[in-house]
Amino acid sequence: MLAVLILLLVSVPLVELYVIVQVAGGLGVGQTILLLLAVSVVGAWMVRRSGLGVLNQIRTRLERGELPGNELVDGVLILVAGTLMLTPGFLTDAVGLVLLFPPTRIAVRSVLVRRYSKRITATGWTSGPGAPGGRRRSGPTLDADSYPTDMDD
Repeated sequence: MLAVLILLLVSVPLVELYVIVQVAGGLGVGQTILLLLAVSVVGAWMVRRSGLGVLNQIRTRLERGELPGNELVDGVLILVAGTLMLTPGFLTDAVGLVLLFPPTRIAVRSVLVRRYSKRITATGWTSGPGAPGGRRRSGPTLDADSYPTDMDD
């Protein structure tokens, strides 16, 4: 896994640079830079919009006392998409856009959940402080006002 990560960290910038040079050869340097900036701005707007939508879904699920599993995975995918969209390059922007569109994000999410669901377990979930099934502290409740304070220290 580490070898794949190192390979990606080395090869992706080289491939991106090649694609940018090819596009600049066809469009011109100025138009290529403007296109890269426009894609980044539009991507940032889409990330914000999608992220706020997922955040609202997470809040709704939490208010109902449900675990927002799919929504949390969507949030991570949107975060990855935002990182890719802000990275200069056309290929990373394309992958970021794929992760931002809900139908493709749902497909990626289902693959990830299927692959990693056996490795992840949720324990001690609670929908609020002291909710049934949640973790509780053992021992008496301490009241800060009932303890004397020493002002001489």
